[in-house]
Amino acid sequence: MSTGSLSSTSVPVFVAGQIRVTDGANMGDVISFASELILDDVYALDFDAVPARLSLVARDDASFCIDPDTMIGTPGAEVHLDCALTFMSSDGAISDALLMVEVDAQGDIAEIYLLPFSALRAKSEYRLVGIDRDAAHSKFAQVACVSFTRGTQITMASGAQQPVEDLSVGDRILTRDDGVQTLRWIGTSTTRAVGEFAPIRIAAGTLNNTADLLVSRDHRLFIYQRTDELGAGRAELLVKARHLVNGTSVTVDEGGFVDYFQLLFDSHQIIYAEGIAAESMLITSRTRPVLPQDMARSLGAHIPGHSDLPHAGLDVNEGLLKRPDAAGLLKKASSR
Repeated sequence: MSTGSLSSTSVPVFVAGQIRVTDGANMGDVISFASELILDDVYALDFDAVPARLSLVARDDASFCIDPDTMIGTPGAEVHLDCALTFMSSDGAISDALLMVEVDAQGDIAEIYLLPFSALRAKSEYRLVGIDRDAAHSKFAQVACVSFTRGTQITMASGAQQPVEDLSVGDRILTRDDGVQTLRWIGTSTTRAVGEFAPIRIAAGTLNNTADLLVSRDHRLFIYQRTDELGAGRAELLVKARHLVNGTSVTVDEGGFVDYFQLLFDSHQIIYAEGIAAESMLITSRTRPVLPQDMARSLGAHIPGHSDLPHAGLDVNEGLLKRPDAAGLLKKASSR
């Protein structure tokens, strides 16, 4: 089991050599950092290009380095979020992406990565129509934030169930570890339900949930194992929703738009959504950019209950969950 930082995240990226200009001023060149990009250049993926998972750790100073469990890149190397890009396909569809630059110990460029927020097709061409150097951190924060979808029933202090969209700052909500806690902030956003922004649907009953639960891909669910069915070596587990996808009881819910809600408390909490124990928002250097600027400034750099990583070490390594019956085993383990 991994006991890595709660600030780590894993995203699917293409390396620069897999995507190049097929028409425009930079004809034949691979994609590069913002200062070398030119609007209206047309890009295409190599025919056999497939994304690989890049694992990043957010440092306290808001910089990023590559996590040891990465599938690509050099562990420990620094990665800069260079810019947010917008592409338009030949049929007029818009695709957003994030450009990231890995540097070596001397500060020289080692690799450039493109993180698409929706699937890019190898046989399609994409015209670059937007370059935003200021939005990279906020875009990445949106991916990193754990979010509930509209309609999710949250357990209140009284035991009553209330839809997440009807919650208000100051509401009292039941938590697993600290009893009743006050809701301090609610973030909301609406995005296309594609790629990294497509929610995961956990069908009713899959983890003893009362109804379908839809959450963001990296939203972690808390499982208490009465028997160690996974071989994780501990009773308390945090499991990312995307690691449970099996195509039947746990699926990716793509298509249309999705309303996401982030719930913030004074400390990182485990609350109850559709009867499942699930985490609330954790403020790190990675997620802080989604907060209103005045609130982010007032909180300061160190936030007890967030900076102290109260649930560190509970994450389950993805390797233990790469089996179609993982959700069934977790239900069995928590039901005995």
